[in-house]
Amino acid sequence: MGVAIRELSTTDADFEPRFAALKHWSAETDREIEARVEAILADVRTRGDAAVLEYTQRFDGVPAASVAALELGRDELYAALAQISPAQRSALQAAAERVRDYHQRQLEACGRGWSYRDADGTLLGQKVTPLDRVGIYVPGGKAAYPSSVLMNALPAQVAGVGEIVMVVPTPRGERNPLVLAAAAVAGVDRAFAIGGAQAVGALAYGTATVPAVDKITGPGNAYVASAKRRVFGQVGIDMIAGPSEILVLADGTTPADWVAMDLFSQAEHDELAQSILLSPDAAYLARVKAEIERLLPGMPRRDVIRASLEGRGALIRTRSMEEACALSNRIAPEHLEVSSREPGRWEPLLKHAGAIFLGAFTSESLGDYCAGPNHVLPTSGTARFSSPLGVYDFQKRSSLIEVSEAGAQVLGTIAAELAYGEGLQAHARAAELRLKGTT
Repeated sequence: MGVAIRELSTTDADFEPRFAALKHWSAETDREIEARVEAILADVRTRGDAAVLEYTQRFDGVPAASVAALELGRDELYAALAQISPAQRSALQAAAERVRDYHQRQLEACGRGWSYRDADGTLLGQKVTPLDRVGIYVPGGKAAYPSSVLMNALPAQVAGVGEIVMVVPTPRGERNPLVLAAAAVAGVDRAFAIGGAQAVGALAYGTATVPAVDKITGPGNAYVASAKRRVFGQVGIDMIAGPSEILVLADGTTPADWVAMDLFSQAEHDELAQSILLSPDAAYLARVKAEIERLLPGMPRRDVIRASLEGRGALIRTRSMEEACALSNRIAPEHLEVSSREPGRWEPLLKHAGAIFLGAFTSESLGDYCAGPNHVLPTSGTARFSSPLGVYDFQKRSSLIEVSEAGAQVLGTIAAELAYGEGLQAHARAAELRLKGTT
């Protein structure tokens, strides 16, 4: 049975409405999710541990006498690290080393405070301090994501966060040893086997057992995203992550089966994931489609991949690579592969993407696991104005101002003039009192 993936061309008269349909979402579904999440969060805020226990049993099928019984102790995390295979342990540690090194460079580049004194001796600067406690959400429904543990916990650790609290759902009580081992490698301080909107609520409001945090990071399903949106303000959040996305710009020089598998790599996440291929080469698009048909039957998650490709995927023929780049900027994808013989030629034209993978050998999956940059990326077009998760998400900045006596004579006059103009006399007088000869 063939895969009914959309095939579009920018020369088609109906291209724009068909292209717009790729971004369509069900408002009715959104309203239903929002209503359910609102009720769950209100319940967790009111009843705390009791509500968390009730929803964990209802949604994950995990009965427990207390939330304390759902805490994953550090001894369990390190036991998992010891029990996984040597190959898995080595891979986790190698990936962690690369991710830590990348984020250490972020710290060196933008994570330090600075100050200077102007001609009047006034000190101005910025103080950078880490957050006290953060919560990291690790998905655990349709698949296990030890890589997400590394990507969330390691930049927090590099930033100097005081305590890292992990929550991860364990459907039917199945605790993934790789996830627990990753928590040990990444330096997670506390971990709880809870998930969903109830876990977000517990982290945001705090319960008798789960400590309240200052910020929540990490991807999740639509319920997790809705819950993060609703608790923002009570706590900080990294972003509202939607379904995973990949956009491939191809000039036709990369083996077609490589690109087909790259499209699968996002489609296999869930049915709402999006995989799009842009190319000016019609024959190449046909070859990729043929490889999709050939390779799909051998994929263990073929039903999910098929649903994703048929529901939100597309093969789009463009007039040129330049037009493909322009279309990519309109999409602003989470993952953007430039699968070209000359990726450096096209990279300057690309403005909006969570992560840009340059060249045929740079599979998006390498970025997911071990290249070094963070894989928690903006989705749903938000790469137009937001950035990947990084050390800077786990720090805050305070302005430093120390005005000298000489500086007060200059700044006081300026401030008073502007304050009077705004009708704020107390502001003006506070500045004027520092001026010499003023009483």
